Amino acid sequence: MQLFQASTDALLKPLLTVVGIVERKTTMPILSHVLLKKEGDKMAFVANDMLIQITTHANFGVGDDVEAVTVAARKLQDILRALPAAGQVSANVEDRQMTLQCSGSRFSLQTLPGADFPLLPEIEQWNHHFTMTQSALRRLFNMIHYAMAHQDIRYYLNGMLMVVEPGLIRAVSTDGHRLAHAAEPVATANSEASVIIPRKTVDQMLRLLDDSDAEVQVSIADAQIRFRFGDVELISKLVEGKFPDYKRVIPTDYSIHLQINREELLQNLQRAAILVAEDKLRSIKLYFGENLLRITSSNKDETEKAKMELFLDYSGEPITIGFNATYLLDVLNTAKTENVVISLKGESSSPVLVSLPDEEHFRYVVMPLKN
Repeated sequence: MQLFQASTDALLKPLLTVVGIVERKTTMPILSHVLLKKEGDKMAFVANDMLIQITTHANFGVGDDVEAVTVAARKLQDILRALPAAGQVSANVEDRQMTLQCSGSRFSLQTLPGADFPLLPEIEQWNHHFTMTQSALRRLFNMIHYAMAHQDIRYYLNGMLMVVEPGLIRAVSTDGHRLAHAAEPVATANSEASVIIPRKTVDQMLRLLDDSDAEVQVSIADAQIRFRFGDVELISKLVEGKFPDYKRVIPTDYSIHLQINREELLQNLQRAAILVAEDKLRSIKLYFGENLLRITSSNKDETEKAKMELFLDYSGEPITIGFNATYLLDVLNTAKTENVVISLKGESSSPVLVSLPDEEHFRYVVMPLKN
């Protein structure tokens, strides 16, 4: 039976949308497959890793039949990428084999029954709904994603806190050494909810969203969150656990506020970080003195040193604070404003607050390194 016929590019688009969550090694071989469902000319591509499920649609099915099969996702991707971009690919399924033909090339791939493909349980009751533009949601996630933890035993840190408030959506992430907070006004948000979205889900949303004004429909249930936009539906399980109280972490009593050109600070930090690239802590020091910001770094045995100096409108007591260079570079690389504001308490052991002049809700708190 013929399953579909389309150009290589047309096939790659839906496949690449879902293949990002497919694990290369899994204890369930079928999870390395993509589910292909055909109802007449409508095709659905589905991938699932038991945490996230992505579905997208296309209209290149052949015939009026209803069919569902699975095939190795990355193998199919590699084949399509190797074929001519404008070539016409046809697929036939028979006896658990999918035959792909294009421009004299022929591939036979083993399939598994579509009925065996595991799907996330369908939610009957979604408790919260709101819509926002793709660009706004992408900006929200992008502003804080780098502060999520990596494989922390405190599993609730390996994700992003999303807080729904009437008229506002907040996003917060922390790895215990730094915390990033951002928010976007959303007129359609009219309830209250607080959920933790897994890191992998945030990463996939950043991959799939674009900077358009097209709408994203967001629905939240007790254990799942769903994003619908364009031809894509992404459903993700939520992380259980209690996220740290971000309001207590963000300082409000700082008296020293220094506005610094973002690009100039970024370039000087990048230069200073060269000597600590192999250092686990990537330790650098910032000295705030009379009209001066001095950035210094050295290797472990201090045989190699770097020093950068910038003009700074500062007239207070001298302060020297140690930082992990990565923590500062992450926020400076993400922000697109001309300047950043660094707020200090006047003590080398106090956290530093980074904010942006044009972003009312953005706050980034960095813990200093111990001397």
